[in-house]
Amino acid sequence: MPFSTAATDAITRRAPKFISPKAHAVIDYLMIGTFFVTGALFWRRNRRAAISALMCGGAELTNTLFTDYPGGVAPVISFPFHRKIDFGLAAMTATMPEFMSFHGHPENKFFVTQAAIITAVTNLTNTGRRRRFSEKRRLGAA
Repeated sequence: MPFSTAATDAITRRAPKFISPKAHAVIDYLMIGTFFVTGALFWRRNRRAAISALMCGGAELTNTLFTDYPGGVAPVISFPFHRKIDFGLAAMTATMPEFMSFHGHPENKFFVTQAAIITAVTNLTNTGRRRRFSEKRRLGAA
């Protein structure tokens, strides 16, 4: 995982969860659009980067369509599980330049940035669950 993604994860992991599921869905669709548009823009310049962007967009689209939340179409995946898949997609996005052998090219920056954004949005999304620390504190006080 690139440094920027790891740093984003460390900074946002314990931050307040202020993104609602509906806002998360809107951001997901914006990310999907970004992947597809960038795939088209990269097509003439770097086919491997273009294919990588289209693959990441397709994976994010599949995850979004099958999630049980305001932006989903078929409620197959629970929203907390969607969040776990998002972390995997962030890791996949960050490693695509190396996997597809274009890590020395300028297109690499797009994938690292997208991975950091996916990580931040996922960490800042409120899934309706309380944190374990607050649950332990509440149980200890009772």
